[in-house]
Amino acid sequence: MRLRRLWCTAAALLASVALPAQAAFPDRPITIVVPFSAGGGTDLTARLLARSMEKHGGQSVVVVNRVGAGGEIGMAAVANAPADGYTLSIINTPNTLTIPIERAAKFNLASFDLLANVVDDPATLSVNASTGIRSVQDLVAAAKKSPDTLTYGTAGIGSAGHISMLMLEKAAGIKLRHVPFKGTSDVATALLGNHIDVATANLGEALAFSKGKDWRILGQMAPRRSPMARDLPTFAEAGFALESGSLRGLGAPRAMG
Repeated sequence: MRLRRLWCTAAALLASVALPAQAAFPDRPITIVVPFSAGGGTDLTARLLARSMEKHGGQSVVVVNRVGAGGEIGMAAVANAPADGYTLSIINTPNTLTIPIERAAKFNLASFDLLANVVDDPATLSVNASTGIRSVQDLVAAAKKSPDTLTYGTAGIGSAGHISMLMLEKAAGIKLRHVPFKGTSDVATALLGNHIDVATANLGEALAFSKGKDWRILGQMAPRRSPMARDLPTFAEAGFALESGSLRGLGAPRAMG
């Protein structure tokens, strides 16, 4: 029901803002651009939303992964697409905000009409279960013992995972080596293959990746334990009062006029 309400709201906004008054919307397939690789939380959000949109909108919805540069390539493609309601994007924080600050990008937050928020997902850090690191405190101790040696994977510079680890580094006085990937699913593959020491992922992603795998989630960066993971401690319980994560919503190119 919640997805249906979101889609109805989004459809009404698109029909009133992006299209001529006499046009029926939608009258052809819609594309949702995902700025990260397939299999991660952003991709899964888009595909679930697409199913609901097809059911309640009566039109095909195609999910396209446009990956690279921490999400910049996909978001720039949507920002510069025609504002006709037929090209949409999953808009993530903090990437939408941090990328234009970090470098000259072909988009900024004002490039989009923000239609609806879908997910609020706290950040987590995870390790391969074969390691001796069993808690956030263990990770901090290992990083202090070997500064700038442990590696961590993220979905790119300026991503939620990148910002989350920078927050922990500052709070704990530690330094790890950053390894950016095209998406969280690539980070998961690297962790399970022991190519990196730590994976950054939002809680929903980490829970999915951990099922039946050698994957250990160390903690969640939320003000309280999520109902999805009541046995998983917060970073505050480990002595670091950090809150971070990602909002995922639906956006469209900013309508002109």
